[in-house]
Amino acid sequence: MTVPRVMKAMILTGHGGPDKLEYVEDFPTPSPGPGEVLLQVHACGVNNTDIWVREGAYGTQDNPDDVSSWRRDAEPTLIFPRIQGADIVGTIVAAGAGADESRLGQRVMVDFSIYNTESDSLANIDYIGHGRDGGFAEYCVVPDENAHMVATDMSDAELATFCCAYLTGEHLLNRARVSSGENVLVTGASGGVGSGLIQLCRARGAVPYAVVSQGKEQLLLDIGAERVVTRGRDDLEQQVKEMMDGKPVDVVTDLVAGPMFKSLINVLRPEGRYAIAGAIAGPVVELDLRTIYLKHLEIHGSSQGTRGDFQDLLKHIETKKIKPLLAATYPLSEMHRAQADFLKKGFVGKLVIVPDQFYEAMRHRR
Repeated sequence: MTVPRVMKAMILTGHGGPDKLEYVEDFPTPSPGPGEVLLQVHACGVNNTDIWVREGAYGTQDNPDDVSSWRRDAEPTLIFPRIQGADIVGTIVAAGAGADESRLGQRVMVDFSIYNTESDSLANIDYIGHGRDGGFAEYCVVPDENAHMVATDMSDAELATFCCAYLTGEHLLNRARVSSGENVLVTGASGGVGSGLIQLCRARGAVPYAVVSQGKEQLLLDIGAERVVTRGRDDLEQQVKEMMDGKPVDVVTDLVAGPMFKSLINVLRPEGRYAIAGAIAGPVVELDLRTIYLKHLEIHGSSQGTRGDFQDLLKHIETKKIKPLLAATYPLSEMHRAQADFLKKGFVGKLVIVPDQFYEAMRHRR
């Protein structure tokens, strides 16, 4: 195919509100460098990280209210203007020097992690859509090794629901060493990572229990939660105790933090594990360190995942152990509406952005 000289893209021009996202129709189409491929983007998922990076809401170690990007105190890699978007699905349309030209025409799902090392260490990790341009555009350049074929009949938008959320979830479970038969309490269970964790627990034989906002209880039961408690009611600890009916909470996977944190630590069994990958209810929490050492608890921080975690995710998709939870799709030009709806949290699963030309074609097929 002929690649146009310019493309439509949603560019982030700085930290701030939605006005910092600008839809442009004449952004230069990127060219693949050595070891890279050019994708025509078909779909790209929306994540909390997109909004937090736009807002500069990550703080610093010294001041949680400082304007800071995702890498916080590390060397900055976010350069404006930046095209965000990590959960990329598209077709390879050009290959740079050293990349395999026989891959032209392949539909691929992108491992969004920029590993910066050959090891499994994630200490200096970055991601596509932050350290380099991502998929909220008609075209995107990624390393050849990050573009993976997936044996699935899912639609582009369905496939774009997995990568960031489920890779984060898989690594979270691996960090906490979750094994078959263990009981896992999942907070933020209706969001992308949370709903993914419900399915990923089942995929490895663990038993997921969910903390969810009111009105979404049955939806979480439908996707695999054993039982649920409703967030926001009084005495979370008592609710969890009644839900577990004498069974231990072996692991808490937390995406919410905030005022719930103390209760989540308290409900863990002795020698239990707490693993966190998000703090949407507030990053500064109350913690009695005596509870940690007297109960011999473990605390794990987690973000993104390793190459091995990504391969595990591909296997789950191809063996149909997990299913897409596509809540809604939006044209690229309506990113502001998509992010506004995302922040309302009135859905289960993922919201996905589709370039306008493909969105219109998709509408006509319905």
